Amino acid sequence: MKLVHRLPQRGLRRGILCRFGAVLCMAAIGLVGGCAQVPPSVSAEQLPQDGLFRKPGTQDLAAAVESEADSLFEMSAPMRRHADRLLELPATWKDRRQALIDALYFKDSLQLAYDAGATRTAAQAFEGRAGNCLSLVLMTAAFAKHLGLPVAYQQVLVDDEYSRAGDLYFVSGHVNVMLGRHGPQMRTDDAQWLTIDFLPQLELRGQRTVTLAEHTLVAMFLNNRSAEALARGELDSAYWYARAALRRDPQFVAAANTLGVVYQRAGHGEAAERALRFVIERDARSTSAWANLTRLLRSQGRYEEARIAAARLAALEPQAPFQFFERGRVALQQGHPAEARDLLLRELRLQPQQHEVHFWLAQAYAALGDARSTERHLGLAADNSPTKQARELYAGKLERLRALLH
Repeated sequence: MKLVHRLPQRGLRRGILCRFGAVLCMAAIGLVGGCAQVPPSVSAEQLPQDGLFRKPGTQDLAAAVESEADSLFEMSAPMRRHADRLLELPATWKDRRQALIDALYFKDSLQLAYDAGATRTAAQAFEGRAGNCLSLVLMTAAFAKHLGLPVAYQQVLVDDEYSRAGDLYFVSGHVNVMLGRHGPQMRTDDAQWLTIDFLPQLELRGQRTVTLAEHTLVAMFLNNRSAEALARGELDSAYWYARAALRRDPQFVAAANTLGVVYQRAGHGEAAERALRFVIERDARSTSAWANLTRLLRSQGRYEEARIAAARLAALEPQAPFQFFERGRVALQQGHPAEARDLLLRELRLQPQQHEVHFWLAQAYAALGDARSTERHLGLAADNSPTKQARELYAGKLERLRALLH
């Protein structure tokens, strides 16, 4: 059994999630049976179509993306100074792993905060004292490599969690980092690996893990960057990041799904379908790919094919993400707070940590005159917020509410 070191800081509570999973376009889903036909296979190398995005400046952009991917673990000068001070501590001589954990997350009090606003390189996470779980894994791994510690990575198979940006949904997953002892090379099945994780003990217990190759972790970073560019409407950047992710790991189908969404957004339907079918051929249970394919087929007027794809999706995912949330918002806006409350509570059973649901539920309770429940869900919205900006927004609303109540 591997040793697990959990980092319990309140500010990092939502640091367990990061967007390496998939990107979805919003779509209404049907419930009719059937089977979708899959065209002949294509390879990952056949999916990128640079000619669709090759315009002035994009060559520089493509080179910048590749350069960034090559420098994810680079130590900045402040990081090296921090590590050098660590090596001078007597405790480091006994166990560099524990000394590193103390120096990054406890004794030196870097005040790291979880922030899903952007996925950062190791140096960017250290400089900003913030990052999502992937960013913090990169930063921890960079220090560990500098100290001569063996490093390995894991994907923890927790339930997917969704977030939104406009009409895009993002599926989040969880990764952590394992540190080996300084000295002889360790096997990945060695019991003395120390796993650094932000999941509380009860949540981590019994969860299955999959060892990740470092090139897959790099692909996850690039896929995150692509998703973030998509959310900003920067299709050229999104393309080159998704393309680079697929080059780093052709088996990482989430990058192909993201590439499909980029093509769809850019109006390249044939290329989008090819990418989404590529994902489905390799993972027939990918709800992200089926949802995106359903939307694409409907937009092209291919309603019978869309009906079949929607049926496959419905079999895999009977409840679409944010379904009750959207209905609850409409009910509240139409002046039906009790109905909104009931719908939002149903959504919370599916997504208990979804900050937007807590926020809208607080508004429903406020409309019903339930001050205690309003305060509780505003607090939960702040606690579960993925960015510093959202946390501050909810915290401000909570303080104003408490001032009114007291």
